[in-house]
Amino acid sequence: MSGFKACHCCGLVHRMPTLGIGKVAVCSRCDTPIHRQRAAGKSTLPTAAAALGAFILFWPAILLPILDIERLGHHHESSIVTGTIQLISEGSWFVGFVVLLFSIIFPLLKIMMLLELSVLGLFHRKHRAVTYRLMESAGKWSMMDVLLLAFLVMLIKVGSLVQFQVGPAIFAFVLCVAMSMLASLMFDPHAIWEDA
Repeated sequence: MSGFKACHCCGLVHRMPTLGIGKVAVCSRCDTPIHRQRAAGKSTLPTAAAALGAFILFWPAILLPILDIERLGHHHESSIVTGTIQLISEGSWFVGFVVLLFSIIFPLLKIMMLLELSVLGLFHRKHRAVTYRLMESAGKWSMMDVLLLAFLVMLIKVGSLVQFQVGPAIFAFVLCVAMSMLASLMFDPHAIWEDA
């Protein structure tokens, strides 16, 4: 790769040398890695693998029971999807749509955009910058799902009359969030242009 590239950390512009596979160019000012030469088409595979894992875990996380609630001797299991539907059907429109947006739609959008940018390539090259910006925005808001679940648990647990236990979906949910965060951390936005 030849041309110029700016350091992500300090902004110093460097003329890029031709690198061999596996070699790394570092900033002469702050020693931050600027570019790593990878085999063609392989630079986004770790991101794609983590995003695919998050996508697979997303479905049991939202469809399996996440809470087993016991109130006055009655048991009720609730998944994120059924809980959202129940909130909306009982008239809690605002809370239902907030849970729908932050716990289902935004995380799924982030995962799908990571898959698009790392492996699918369905969009034209000129639309990748917009997709990347949307993914960054959706990613910031999708982290609200953990806070929302904590808030809902706090609302549900009212004194000793209500008890709850976590369901099997909690493991898929935690792993899905972890895989999504790992995919975001491994994602190199420059790779979407190099592999195109």
